[in-house]
Amino acid sequence: MNINIQTRNFNPKGDLMDFSHKRLKKLLKFHDRIVKVELIMKIENSSEKQNKFAEIDVRIPGEQIVVKKQCKSFEEAIDNASDAVERLLIKHKEKAKSMV
Repeated sequence: MNINIQTRNFNPKGDLMDFSHKRLKKLLKFHDRIVKVELIMKIENSSEKQNKFAEIDVRIPGEQIVVKKQCKSFEEAIDNASDAVERLLIKHKEKAKSMV
């Protein structure tokens, strides 16, 4: 699995990068044929407190799963997006098994 992390409008700290890698690696537990995972983190210049965005793009053979979340912190946004991706991967895997 290839993991790519991009940041926009800020420079991430090492802790955030480590957290991101660990959280994205956990996705392999839910689908064994993940080809690529891309995480885009960005800060929108807004007056809102929830200005941290995380977008996770997962590529599996024949499908692309994209989830976007906006929260107060990047960790929370990544957790929420990862949880949503996990649910979608489980659905996809169950759907593939039922077709066999």
